[in-house]
Order: sequence, then structure tokens, then C-alpha cells
Amino acid sequence: MRVREWDPRTASAAEIRSLVETVNAVLATDLPDDPPWQDVQVRDYLAETMPGERRISWVAEDDRLPEGESEIFAHVSMLLLGDIGVLEIMVHPRLRRRGLGRQLVAVAARRAYLEGFSTIGVEAIGGTPAIAFYESLGFEREYVETRSVLTLSGVDWPALDAMATAIGAGYRVEYHPGGPPDHLLEAYAQAKLEAQDDDEDLDLAPRSSDPQRLRDSLETLHKRGLKPYIVLAIHESTGVVAGLTEVVVPAQHPERADQYDTIVVRDHRGYGIDRAIKARMLFELRRAEPDLREVQTWNAQHSESMLKVNAELGYLPDRDWFEYGADVSQLVQSLEPID
Repeated sequence: MRVREWDPRTASAAEIRSLVETVNAVLATDLPDDPPWQDVQVRDYLAETMPGERRISWVAEDDRLPEGESEIFAHVSMLLLGDIGVLEIMVHPRLRRRGLGRQLVAVAARRAYLEGFSTIGVEAIGGTPAIAFYESLGFEREYVETRSVLTLSGVDWPALDAMATAIGAGYRVEYHPGGPPDHLLEAYAQAKLEAQDDDEDLDLAPRSSDPQRLRDSLETLHKRGLKPYIVLAIHESTGVVAGLTEVVVPAQHPERADQYDTIVVRDHRGYGIDRAIKARMLFELRRAEPDLREVQTWNAQHSESMLKVNAELGYLPDRDWFEYGADVSQLVQSLEPID
């Protein structure tokens, strides 16, 4: 077994296929109800980043075969943004509990230390071995949210239609596949900026809250094979974006979409905007993505109003997701003491 730094841009097609097989083995063990990945734009998904961000990856592979031909058993990537490195680690189930995950964390932590990063963050999925693994390494739990899943075949579409039209007077709802138009980017960014102030998590996936960063974000999504859909509520007398909801359909698992932000600006709450825009989104997705079967969303456990809306739409709680953080220097010392 060898561990080496790995660049998806130059990886062979066989390596990408092997990685997808390992992803699906991990999903089958840890998240058996999640759809398997397809080998579609996986290279792009792993390689593309926002301007100013970098992703470094390593793989563990069979050292009996030449590079480019061997089977990938584990993968770790670290996205470097701001002063935090965001880890994603995956080890094939048949090779767990052999120290490989610990070795991969040590490699990534050492690089983060050498590049001057102070914190490493990671998401760990409730009910999987990742919880005990990260806690054993000294990661501290910072934030908890619940994933809920909506199955489109079980949606009460007449009830949803009533929700989609039950919005207060003075607002209109707009649908924008691909992203908001240029003339709305400033107002869209302002709505995102307000929501950013309400966040309490580790910011492992920070929002884009200025127009240029929004453009960059949308371009990056498309490059990674992630198709965005946007529904907005516009306050007609002022033209401001009073509410927005975003769903992304990944090329890698197009039968299950990911809910991104749903935001209702503070001054416009209480007018049924959240229900209306999320209900409208589901109608649009049904038309635009005939292969789509499910939508998954994540919400903070204290976000009672959005949890209630999701329940009314038909979302069912699935499992908790946890964000963990660790001090880089302490992590390096515990895993690989500095001489």
C-alpha cells in the first residue's frame, strides 16, 4: 500500500473509475439508501475550485501495480480556504481499522501546518464510524444539522400547488435555471450577505455574498457538473430579493438533488415566502429533471421554522451531520510530533 499526492486533472481514466468504485463501496456501507455515483464529470468535480481556493488530494493504492493502473483504496482531499483546511476522507470499508485513515489525516494535517493554516474542519455523518474516528483524533464537535430527504413520488402535488401560490401581496416568484440574471446579482448577493450574519457553523462551505463571487461560484458549479436551479421572491415595490432557494442537481448522482441555501430576508418574513419558493422549486425540478427522484436538505436543529416548512413539503428526517474542528498544530503534534 502506498500513499501519494494525487491530481485528478492528470489521473488516468482507470484511476477515476477505481475511485468511483470505492466511493460506491463506502456509500453502500455507510449510506445504503443514497444513490451510487456515476462516472460522469468526476474528474471535474474533484479538480475545479473557486478562485483563491485550492484543493490538494492524496490516494492510497495498491503498490504492486504501476501508478495509473492500481486500485485506489482511499482518498483524502483538503480544500484550503481562508485560514481553514476542509478535509474529506474516504477509506474502502474492507480496509478500515488498519490505521490508514489516521495516516491520511496525518499527511493532510502536516501539509496544512506547512502552509500556515491554523484550523482543520471536517464533516462527519451520524451513524457511521467517522464519528468515533475523528473524536479519537481530538477533533471537537462544533455544529450539528439534520439531513432530511424528500421523495418526489410521495409528494402531495395539489397541496404543494396551494403552497406555491400562497404568498403575500406585493411579491412575485421567479424561476431562474442556471443562476440569477446579471441584473439581480447585486440584490441576490445582499440577501446572501444577511443570511451569512446568522450562521453559527464552521463555514466549511462559505456563501458567496458579493456579485463577482456569485458569478465565480455559478461558473465553478457548472464546471464541476453541478447544475443550479434558483427560485426568487422579489419585493415588487423595491425590487429587492426578499427570498431565494437554490437546488443543485449533480451529474454524479442526478437522481438525488442537493438543496443549498433557502433564505428569507428578515424584513420580509411572515408572508409565506419560504413555503412558496420551495414549493415552486419542486414543480420546476419535476419538469426540468425527469430522472430526479429525491431532494436532500440540511438544517440546523434550532431552525424550527425551516424544519416545519420542510415537513409540510414532505421531507423526512434522515440522520444528523456533524462539523468537527481541530487545531492544526495540536493535530500534527498528536499524529506526527515535530522534531
